[in-house]
Amino acid sequence: MSQTSTQFDQAIASCSDIFFKKTKDYGTAWRVLRIISVVDQIFIKALRIRTIQDIGNQKIGDDIASEFKGIINYSVIGLIQLKLGDPKVDELPVEEVKSMYQEYVNFAKSTMLDKNHDYGEAWRDMSQESYADLILMKLMRIRQILTNDGKTLISEGIDANFVDILNYSVFALIQIQEGKH
Repeated sequence: MSQTSTQFDQAIASCSDIFFKKTKDYGTAWRVLRIISVVDQIFIKALRIRTIQDIGNQKIGDDIASEFKGIINYSVIGLIQLKLGDPKVDELPVEEVKSMYQEYVNFAKSTMLDKNHDYGEAWRDMSQESYADLILMKLMRIRQILTNDGKTLISEGIDANFVDILNYSVFALIQIQEGKH
């Protein structure tokens, strides 16, 4: 389990590096995004991964690992937007964004470690194709929850789905790093 914890931290370090360099370039322009727009950004990336997997090649430079990193960062954005509510044209201080980014990454890691305990790291035997499919399924669930005005009767909410999407993407990056793709 400590190997997974270390691998999680390494995957997130590469994502947060990208996130904060883009924050320096663009500020927190993502603050204007409504949850459905965050979902659509993740959807585009997950569908691109699935398309590349299906056809076996690509024409633009970003590889599958880059897309999974983007999905992780958009998942964190989704969690931040849920917390802040009221998407608007509003720059956030970088230190506040760093604190929230770390808060949600830590929560996702804790959730992942708890689930790994119960599931015995079954994700290590899953295919890359399954991660793309599961992420797309989670996005469809979020869309339905949004259609239901954010309410569920028995199911987890939007936030739990973003956490799962983040963790599936980390698993995919770990497998890619291990050469299992």
